[in-house]
Amino acid sequence: MGNRLEGRIALVTGSSRGIGAAIARLFAAEGAIVAVHGRDPSAVDEVRSSIEASGARAVGVLADLTDFAEIERMRTEIESAIGKVDVLVANAGASLSAPGPLEEIPIEGWKATVDANLTATFLTLRSFLPGMKQRGRGDIVTISSTAGRRPHARSPIPYAVAKAGIQLLTQDVALQAGPFGIRANCIAPETILTEDNRARIPPDVQGRLAEAHALRRLGTPEDVARTALFLADREQSGWMTGTVVDLHGGTEFA
Repeated sequence: MGNRLEGRIALVTGSSRGIGAAIARLFAAEGAIVAVHGRDPSAVDEVRSSIEASGARAVGVLADLTDFAEIERMRTEIESAIGKVDVLVANAGASLSAPGPLEEIPIEGWKATVDANLTATFLTLRSFLPGMKQRGRGDIVTISSTAGRRPHARSPIPYAVAKAGIQLLTQDVALQAGPFGIRANCIAPETILTEDNRARIPPDVQGRLAEAHALRRLGTPEDVARTALFLADREQSGWMTGTVVDLHGGTEFA
């Protein structure tokens, strides 16, 4: 175990699996007390238990991040259990519509995708930012996607638009909250081999996707976690704020 986040209180939303779980585990290994968030109690408990089995401290919390009242309840629960959050990773999100022409996008799919990504990030920041301002300290990391950096035929438009919105939202927060001692940065990953993607993307397609990257491999949740740790570590990235980190394995150069 390291100590780069020793004594910090961290919330990682959407951390019951995938990228979020990797971030929660790494932050805990680096000394943070971590709130593991999700909507599936058994999945949340599994990650929390694995962190505690490693000798670190964690709590599990449940909340629908499209409901501000639930986020406020979650915040109060975290503060009562482990203290006030000073490292926030707004990771939760999902793509809830398929790629296709704009005129064929279901309105329900648009709203659900924007809510699950952009609105959830906005409401989470809205809940936790006032306390950070009051305390004069905070480190925020949001998770976007390369889908929000440039258009691509295989990117669902609602997902891409929501992820692009997260990037600008993060930069607005960086501008507004910087004078209060708060930093806000964003990570925009390319295709990451989460559990879901390993199951969803056939091995031969994974191979073709890897060939489209200069490094000839797809990203892992741990790749994103290490980047999030760098951005949360004030000693390493203390003069970075409002930055969008493209984590893409060299897709632009392949």
